[in-house]
Amino acid sequence: MNSLNTEAFTLFGQHILWSDMIGNVLGLIALALGWRRNLWSWPVQFASGLILFGAFYGHLTGSAGKQAVVMVVAVYGWWQWNRNKGESSDGHIAPRFATWRERGALVGAAAVGTVAVALLFKAYPTLSWDPWPDAYIFVGTVVAMYAQARGMVEFWFAWLLVDLVGVPLNFANGYAFSGFVYVIYGALVLWGMRDWWLRSRESARPVMEGAPA
Repeated sequence: MNSLNTEAFTLFGQHILWSDMIGNVLGLIALALGWRRNLWSWPVQFASGLILFGAFYGHLTGSAGKQAVVMVVAVYGWWQWNRNKGESSDGHIAPRFATWRERGALVGAAAVGTVAVALLFKAYPTLSWDPWPDAYIFVGTVVAMYAQARGMVEFWFAWLLVDLVGVPLNFANGYAFSGFVYVIYGALVLWGMRDWWLRSRESARPVMEGAPA
């Protein structure tokens, strides 16, 4: 893993690490596979988390911890999608909008989780140099991945909110490639959101009597 933490190249004056680059490219691939509702999204996400854990460990402990949680949620997501595949006509999970109760639970969990994690980071300064935005990204990522695992269209909105803070934070931390990839995430999220939105409407549309299923 030490060799992965060496510099790959310099881009616009920013030093790009191999681990930062490979981990985030895998994360980008995982998001693209998630857009296509492909089960392989989760193993690729797990691999991304593993590499980024090695990149952050010992330098940004809070970010490393986030990647550990990401790996756990990736295992849950793989189990959930494998269990529910075949819901739609194309053999994949069927996207849906969350209920208002589920939305309230997601927002509440994000708010309480962000405060709790930020206070933890403030109590142990070695975990994060900037507790509040780091906690926001930490919790937001977990909430987004959980919503994705449940097939909720809202997970794309959660990713957009994470991106708004993740881009400047990664540049400030010296992880320039993460920042560049987060910009690409933003565009991919918009496309994926549109696709899931349309598919969720198709899934909710009632079948006409006498029409083929």
